[in-house]
Amino acid sequence: MQPPENILNVWRKFHRFPMERFTKLWFYNQNPTHKQRDVQLMKQHWHQYGITGNCFDLAIWLLHEFQQHGIRAYPIGHHLFTEDAHVAVIAEDHSGNRFLCDLGDQWTHPILIEPSNTNFTSGKLSGFFPAADIQVNTKGHQVEILYHRPNGKISKQTYSVEPLNQDTFMQAAEHSQNSINPKPLLECRVPYQNEIAHWEFNNWRSFLSTSEGLFEDPAPDSIQEWARLIHQKTGYDLDFLNTVLLQFRKLT
Repeated sequence: MQPPENILNVWRKFHRFPMERFTKLWFYNQNPTHKQRDVQLMKQHWHQYGITGNCFDLAIWLLHEFQQHGIRAYPIGHHLFTEDAHVAVIAEDHSGNRFLCDLGDQWTHPILIEPSNTNFTSGKLSGFFPAADIQVNTKGHQVEILYHRPNGKISKQTYSVEPLNQDTFMQAAEHSQNSINPKPLLECRVPYQNEIAHWEFNNWRSFLSTSEGLFEDPAPDSIQEWARLIHQKTGYDLDFLNTVLLQFRKLT
């Protein structure tokens, strides 16, 4: 179920890239003509502040890197032009086998979704998603992912793996970047003992999800302390964090 090395090498460039709403609000407040950044600007901001973006930013950047390395890839998504919009990427190996690549949901590895491939299994798998085992069920143009949590809870997500039209994809990206949610959100993959765990800052609470369970952090008392905590997890620029967290506080 693992991808070939050429796909994995591109994916590894994004290994420590969080998914977040911070950059959206910060850039929106600069009043640019277009709210969706191009890859050149995303790279500039990453070098300046260590920041990444939301699922649209990450998908656009990942697609660019795949194309730079001669790997066929295309965007997929669901609930476009709504608050629940989510996008990811499908990359293909030299034989046309498809691999789901979802940076927005912070997967640790791309995963094979080709049921005709002899390496495909619909059994429970570990090592692809932080703090959960997963199962892949492919039905026509739909892929259903089951997430098995340590507490026995099972959740699911369904992807349509039909390629999105590029114009529709970019229009949905622009729509998303113009839609500001007042609740701050950041998710990232972090090392924890012998695994990759999932750390989330969501609406002024933060949690660590591990194979041992879910652990909530003590809540900091100030924006400055929140900024220091998030900086420790992500490496994001402290001045950027203080600025954007204050912008979120003003929305609530």
